[in-house]
Amino acid sequence: MIHRPRRLRRTAALRAAVREHRVHLDSLIQPLFVVERDRDAGPISSMPGIARQTVDQTVAECRELASLGINAVLLFGIPAHKDAVGSSNYAPDGVVQRAIRAIKAALPETTVVADLCSCEYTDHGHCGIVDANGDVKNDESVALLVKTALTYAACGVDVIAPSDMMDGRIEALRSALDAHGYENVALMAYSAKYASAYYGPFREAAGSAPAFGDRRTYQMDPPNAREALREIALDIEEGADIVMVKPGLPYLDIVREARDAFDVPIAVYNVSGEYSMLMAAIANGWMDGERAIDETLACFVRAGADIVITYFAKDYARRHK
Repeated sequence: MIHRPRRLRRTAALRAAVREHRVHLDSLIQPLFVVERDRDAGPISSMPGIARQTVDQTVAECRELASLGINAVLLFGIPAHKDAVGSSNYAPDGVVQRAIRAIKAALPETTVVADLCSCEYTDHGHCGIVDANGDVKNDESVALLVKTALTYAACGVDVIAPSDMMDGRIEALRSALDAHGYENVALMAYSAKYASAYYGPFREAAGSAPAFGDRRTYQMDPPNAREALREIALDIEEGADIVMVKPGLPYLDIVREARDAFDVPIAVYNVSGEYSMLMAAIANGWMDGERAIDETLACFVRAGADIVITYFAKDYARRHK
């Protein structure tokens, strides 16, 4: 007998009927950059189509996203003031705190995820407290995260996403949130976050490049895979509700291994460098943009991700609502 798999590829309808994996709008999260000062708003040169927005503009953006079927956003704050301890990060009236309140007041059904890190708020650009030798202090940095997380929870955030990669922060955050009556606030841990070159455009967008050194002493070494599974297991044990792999495209093997090893929701972050590379190729006419974007998002789902954080969410929703 001659086997003819092509029979089911003959028409668009047949291909759709037997498609094994689909990207659902409910699984997409759009990252947003929120500024405290109006003058800091505007397009991000290294991320075509993405802009920093004021709180009011962010609410309007969330309205448009909701109308397209995107009901989850990930907030990054751009403060007016930076110092050694990131004090703007835990200010009750900080930019992310105000954005959370405004979005939940206008669109209570939108899931608001707040990235939790200090790098955008410190004058040295590292993800925590730095000692006299330039080393990032783990436990002191975790205490700072806890302080900030409680202000996010008080504003009505749905999910807190610690992205710092400090040891033990998930347990500390879960314990503190529960002790203060915020047991319904979920934690989406950046569990396998690699020290990647693919974050370059984000550093411009968020103004978070380190003033010295790099983040390789706390973010993961790119060649490591088994370590990623250990990090994920630790975060689950400490109380993470969702675990994340970041970046996405160069680490699809990690997404697949995590999916096979753990029965928890898995997120993947299609990061700024991945977005910018693809947008550059599209702008130069080297790729069919719509097909390339759709294929990229489908590969995350095929690898095993339940949630895809992507700057392409809005574009995808416009075409697939």
